[in-house]
Amino acid sequence: MGGVRLDEIGYWSEIKLDIVRKYAQAYATVLANDHRIRGYIYIDAFAGAGMHISKRTGEFVPGSPLNALNVAPPFSEYHFIDLDGDKAEHLRQLAGDAPNTHFYNEDCNSVLLNKVFARARWSDYRRALCLLDPYALNLDWEVLRTAGQMRSVEVFLNFMVMDMNMNVLWRNPDNVLPSQLERMDAFWGDRSWRGALYQKPRGLLPGFDWEEKVSNEEVATAYQKRLKEVAGFAYVPDPMPMRNTRGAVVYYLFFASPNATGAKIVSDIFNKYRDRGAS
Repeated sequence: MGGVRLDEIGYWSEIKLDIVRKYAQAYATVLANDHRIRGYIYIDAFAGAGMHISKRTGEFVPGSPLNALNVAPPFSEYHFIDLDGDKAEHLRQLAGDAPNTHFYNEDCNSVLLNKVFARARWSDYRRALCLLDPYALNLDWEVLRTAGQMRSVEVFLNFMVMDMNMNVLWRNPDNVLPSQLERMDAFWGDRSWRGALYQKPRGLLPGFDWEEKVSNEEVATAYQKRLKEVAGFAYVPDPMPMRNTRGAVVYYLFFASPNATGAKIVSDIFNKYRDRGAS
């Protein structure tokens, strides 16, 4: 298993892992006791190597795939996807002979839409919990839209506002590279983000045509609205802001679900961290 470089993660990434682990446990417990359900699967679209190194302690930290594999009662199936072949192989070896476990060294956008989501159709009484934890703006909106329309998939999403601010949401958006605009369009689903994330300052004198980017909180709120109204998720609790060591928000952890129970459980988990001063 040597040769792969493990990611070093900070305090907030450890919190994210803990949040997803806690909900995965609650999710499996509820569905295992629902006799109508014929199967429930766990999907990790950016699964990584399965293990990290804590920046705080220097110790190994199990990644989300290993946390999911340790949930009891177990999921019916596990689907782990990563475009990095070395990380995908490292995870495969860590997982060993875990039953009903599938690995994909491919682009998650095509794998989810063409192979995995079909395993969790509402009409088949099958459900899925999907972790979308991209490293940057490399997730297509069609994945979220499809999951929302299915009514059988619950999603955790790493909403990369830092990447947006660095590469797209500039003071002068006319200077943004076309390739960056294309990435943002693919993530958002279209160019409507341009009107949603920029506004004219109050008190702007007549004749001046100038806009400024809205706050990070307003960017997240706009996407929360989009997950509800366009993707079709019935419940999207307020996301959890995740920060770097300097306290700046680098991404938001979203949860989107077709059912109230899941949203209530995740909201309670988010609030526990907020109450402890994590945000």
